[in-house]
Amino acid sequence: MSTTAAPSAHRPIVDEPVPQPVRWGAPELARLTAMVQQPSLFYWKGPQTTALIEEFRRHYAFKYCYPCSSGTASLHIAVAALKLKPGDEVIVAPITDMGSVIGVLFQQGVPVFADLEPRTYNLDPADVRRKVTSRTRAIMAVHLAGNPCNTTALAAIAQEHGLALIEDCAQSWGARHQGQPIGLVGDFGCYSFNDFKHIACGDGGLVATNSEQLGPGLAKWGDKSYDRVAGGRAPEELAANYRMSEPQSAVAAAQLGKLTDIVARRNRAGELLTARLAGAPGLLLPTVAPGDFHSYWFYLLRIEPAKFTVSRNELAAAFNAEGVIAGPGYIPTTVYRYPVFQNHNFFGGAWPVRDLGLTTMDYRQVNCPVAEAIIADCITLRINEAMSDAYIEKVARAVQTVTRRLARA
Repeated sequence: MSTTAAPSAHRPIVDEPVPQPVRWGAPELARLTAMVQQPSLFYWKGPQTTALIEEFRRHYAFKYCYPCSSGTASLHIAVAALKLKPGDEVIVAPITDMGSVIGVLFQQGVPVFADLEPRTYNLDPADVRRKVTSRTRAIMAVHLAGNPCNTTALAAIAQEHGLALIEDCAQSWGARHQGQPIGLVGDFGCYSFNDFKHIACGDGGLVATNSEQLGPGLAKWGDKSYDRVAGGRAPEELAANYRMSEPQSAVAAAQLGKLTDIVARRNRAGELLTARLAGAPGLLLPTVAPGDFHSYWFYLLRIEPAKFTVSRNELAAAFNAEGVIAGPGYIPTTVYRYPVFQNHNFFGGAWPVRDLGLTTMDYRQVNCPVAEAIIADCITLRINEAMSDAYIEKVARAVQTVTRRLARA
């Protein structure tokens, strides 16, 4: 009989489950209880939707607000309000959700992809300027992962060329650029209440503006072009039905009451992680511009592949083996490399604006080298508001341990 002890199982450095926040509770239940006692669940002047707008304005000083069915819808409404002509161009980021570009395509516009800054992962103003043409109508700034874009620079470009600036704030609830809540620099701020965002009601969105030119008619673009103020249902223009419902508004309104605390906790976790990972070999950590406030929807870092003995995917797997929830990459590729773009398959196998000669855009020829590099070497780490300092310390220690072990000598 052998007396050799069996090898002990590896004990990961992060030796506890991922902390999970309690996302819904008494505030949401109270609003839903009041909601089911209403005679109607229709959004227009509904008490829950009215409360949602009031709560939203406590955080974002907008005059005109329109709650809608999703963040994608909010962006489509903003684009539609600009009344693009077929072939007009909107400059967009190549690393984003497909929802950022859907509205541009449905309005027969042309998404033009500009490259990103290597450490903020947001639009590079210099490349945006290079992409402006006589057909450009707007710039869409995506505040990726909660890190604010340089909307000061982007707004200057927009003003110089007479363009609209749309801020895609879906991933950046509570983020601030130079002390100001994101969304307020541009002509439109677009927000998401999708289930996976900082605050959520399952699915929902909100588009807002302070433009006296665009604001009064904003609601029509999400409500079949019906004029709810004057009354009547004789649409003057083609618009989608992106209305929100009272149950969604009830939950979203309650969620907004928690926003400040949620974002403060996420920011603390993200900033602590950056501080503890400083100096880790081969890691390129996200940078936040001085005066900006990152709300960390997730934590995105990059690696220097040549400094490791393993691939990016193997490094992420090693992080996971130590109990860190890490994903190799973010989206599978830059948006312009999706099959729908490579095949120009936007409308039944066709793209009318290209087929009619209104654009020469060929997405098979598009290349944004910095964005391509980010896709190839990035790793995502999970952040949420329930993570304590002690938990983040364990995550950082695990990442430091793995990178030192797998770094080239």
